[in-house]
Amino acid sequence: MNEKMIQIPFASQEEILALHAGDEVLLSGTLYTARDAAHKRMSELLAKGEPLPFPLENQTIYYLGPSPARPGQVIGSAGPTTATRMDRYTPQLLDLGLKGMIGKGRRSEDVVNAMIRNGAVYFAAIGGAGALLSKAITQSEVIAWEDLGTEAVRKLTIKNFPAIVVIDAAGKSLYT
Repeated sequence: MNEKMIQIPFASQEEILALHAGDEVLLSGTLYTARDAAHKRMSELLAKGEPLPFPLENQTIYYLGPSPARPGQVIGSAGPTTATRMDRYTPQLLDLGLKGMIGKGRRSEDVVNAMIRNGAVYFAAIGGAGALLSKAITQSEVIAWEDLGTEAVRKLTIKNFPAIVVIDAAGKSLYT
């Protein structure tokens, strides 16, 4: 395998534009988790003109609700959730600076158009491989909405997290 090593958050638009659908990548750095309930709360905050609990600029969101960590583990099983459930919220987040998403499954036309407009990328992580993916997570910290349990927003530090570019910033998709 010839995987591209990618540092996140992204430092430049050129890094994103150099990624193409089908590229295998190893992601390292920090990202944030958010699923359905967290996306709904972010949308509510934005509607009120209030700040989000983390910066969006050049960031990546992993659609993840991990299982509880066992003793001695940083995090439990950490497999991706289906991204389409976040599609109604995603264009607004992309317009506010979000540059990467990790999940599984197709994205709506509105999301792909927002990705093209904003130069963003969608990565797929392998569903069903959550235990393996959790080994690439070196730190996990709940930073918002602890009441949401597994869907709380977390800041993760990752090292060599395996993913595939499934939709690139030009809108080319492995799904089509």
